[in-house]
Amino acid sequence: MTEMTKKLEISHDELELIASALETQTKILRMQASAGGHGAKKRLDEVRRVLATVTRQTKKTHSTSVQQSGFWGLLRSMGEAT
Repeated sequence: MTEMTKKLEISHDELELIASALETQTKILRMQASAGGHGAKKRLDEVRRVLATVTRQTKKTHSTSVQQSGFWGLLRSMGEAT
């Protein structure tokens, strides 16, 4: 299967929600894998990979939004932006 990358507009809060759901899924799959569930280990690896990607994106969007709000806050305090 070929991986296609698409850009989606997702808010920081939505990314955090997705990360939380993936963490829950990781816990469930970990239990299934330890009980010998067929395919659970492979699926667990896939979910962990996606979770790592989402976590990186969450950190990126958070740091970008903090930088932007900090800059605009500075301009507002100087009276140059409305």
